[in-house]
Amino acid sequence: MAALLTPFLTVPIGTNAPFNLCLSIIISGTASPLLTRLITDLKIGKSDIGRFVVSAGVHTDLVSTLLICIGFVIFDPVRAFVYRTVGSIITMVSLLVIEMVLAAKLTPLIMNWVNRENPEGKPMKCSHLVLAVAYVVMVCSFPPIVSNYDKVLSAFLAGVFMPREGRIAKMMISKVNYFFSAIFYPLFFFWVGTEAQLNSFEAGKLGTWAKLIFVFLIATAGKVLGSWVSGVMLGFHWQDSIAAGLLLNIKGHFHVYLAIMSSKMLLSSTSTSIGMVFATFLTIIYAPMVVANIIQRARKRSPTQRMALQWLAQSHELRVLLCMHGPQNISSVANFVGISRGPADPGLLVYLTDMVELTDRIATTLAHTQGVDTVTVTDPAVVEMREEITNGINAYLNEDGDGITVKRMLALSTLNSMHQDVCILAEDLMVTLIILPFHKQQEIGGRLNMGHSGFRHVNRKVLRHAPCSVGILVDRGLGATLISRSTISLHAAVIFIGGKDDREALAYAGRVARHPGVKLTVIRFLLEATGDSMSSIITIAKSNTTEHLEEMKVDDECFADFYDRHVAGGQVAYMEKYLVNSGQTFSTLRSLEGQYGLFIVGRGGRVNSILTVGMNDWEECPELGPIGDILSASDFSTTASVLVIQQHSLKGELDGLQDEFSIM
Repeated sequence: MAALLTPFLTVPIGTNAPFNLCLSIIISGTASPLLTRLITDLKIGKSDIGRFVVSAGVHTDLVSTLLICIGFVIFDPVRAFVYRTVGSIITMVSLLVIEMVLAAKLTPLIMNWVNRENPEGKPMKCSHLVLAVAYVVMVCSFPPIVSNYDKVLSAFLAGVFMPREGRIAKMMISKVNYFFSAIFYPLFFFWVGTEAQLNSFEAGKLGTWAKLIFVFLIATAGKVLGSWVSGVMLGFHWQDSIAAGLLLNIKGHFHVYLAIMSSKMLLSSTSTSIGMVFATFLTIIYAPMVVANIIQRARKRSPTQRMALQWLAQSHELRVLLCMHGPQNISSVANFVGISRGPADPGLLVYLTDMVELTDRIATTLAHTQGVDTVTVTDPAVVEMREEITNGINAYLNEDGDGITVKRMLALSTLNSMHQDVCILAEDLMVTLIILPFHKQQEIGGRLNMGHSGFRHVNRKVLRHAPCSVGILVDRGLGATLISRSTISLHAAVIFIGGKDDREALAYAGRVARHPGVKLTVIRFLLEATGDSMSSIITIAKSNTTEHLEEMKVDDECFADFYDRHVAGGQVAYMEKYLVNSGQTFSTLRSLEGQYGLFIVGRGGRVNSILTVGMNDWEECPELGPIGDILSASDFSTTASVLVIQQHSLKGELDGLQDEFSIM
């Protein structure tokens, strides 16, 4: 390809075989540091294809660097790639062997001695630091100073034989990275800009753009073709091979430097040199699109993980992100934690989170912890509120906290972005359930007030974007008295109509059923379609769709499992209600007033449910769903709390795809 490429690039001094060989090696190379950074930033570094591409990029960079260094021994690029003398070649090879022996034998001895003499936690001795740096400089500078040999291979050898563990390696890596990012790269691109001479690009000529595209296509086609052939030999899927080839085609700073130097050394025209620089940039532009395609294909082939109670293994502890607005939620939170405990082993882990609105007054009291990316709220009101909540929860745990672990968190943000803080906390802490307080608070008379519209919008946004299941707790006396573990002090009911949210509510009710102070009743609403009337025939037809039948099958399996676990043994009471339409559903729910202190219901998620059709038209709070809205209405009860649960549904671009996904 280089033989075809070099005449097209109109090299001023003519071309020869050594130049073609060097150009081919450069075009086929990979900027492995830049590739590694891109793969990591685009979140596929832990996947199998990400690790493979990074490893292949390092090996490609290694081979191309070695070939360039060998070519440097044989050819003299300063004198138009003429062959060196035999004596010069022997001298360079001898020095290279001496350098390799010194680096391989002395580097581990010296660096390990320095690491032993300077353990972690103690200041490093200046003499040892100077010795380590001086030795690295000596290894890197010895061949270039003595015989004008290539500096790239010397630096590479010094890094290869450097011990990976220890303070010296970490210090040098951090200092070198800082030097490159803060000093070298800005100066490098400044130098590129001054040397590029963009006014000589000849952008008005069609041939100039043809050169740019031709260089890009030659490099890309060669890399993709080679990767595809290798993939066929290794048994890779053709899409993975092409994606790997496109990513391995990424060029970096070294290639930009060579493109500029080729013009300064009169090996190519200025226009051709600038075209090669632009072609280098083009190899990076498509990387996000390639990674997006990899993620899209991996999502289709990878098993999904649903962060929901229904799919939580019994051997795993339940992690709950329990949000609070203030001290008024302490009693209800304590009782909720108590009834959610489940078995003591594996237990319950609660991340108790204060939802604090960030105002101008609070913002002025934020103190950034030195050296750590955290902030501390020093506002007296917020500090006092958090201490009151902590003391109240600790008092409950001291009395009855077996199997419960509580950790304190803080969601400090404006109301417009608070849902993001809650969702990020839930994702980072890998919780299965988020519990949000209802935006309305109960007044002294027992009725709910108008509430805070800002927190209502927060709840709605969390329901849309949460990475796990979400529950909204409407507190109407749940925390009036502490639920005892010796006598029954709370009558609770779970309403089961069908659908994924009702199944999630049933899964949570299984934990409540284990509490000795709670008498739980499961009320299942079933569709009754009797008679030969036209309305009955239409009802049966609507409920016999394929999707509805599949959903009913899952509902029956889930309910049968719950029945065998809890109802058959007498722990939970069971009741069936046969209904015809949503009107009877409404009247049946109203008849339950005063019988239970807590209702556990699903938000919705039902398929073609005749028993709830039309209820959405007159909902006051759609975030509670039709059943939850009826039970929490101001004219229903003043003593019945309601927990509305929505099961996690996989949606969005990255949901269901783990960092360490496998696709190859």
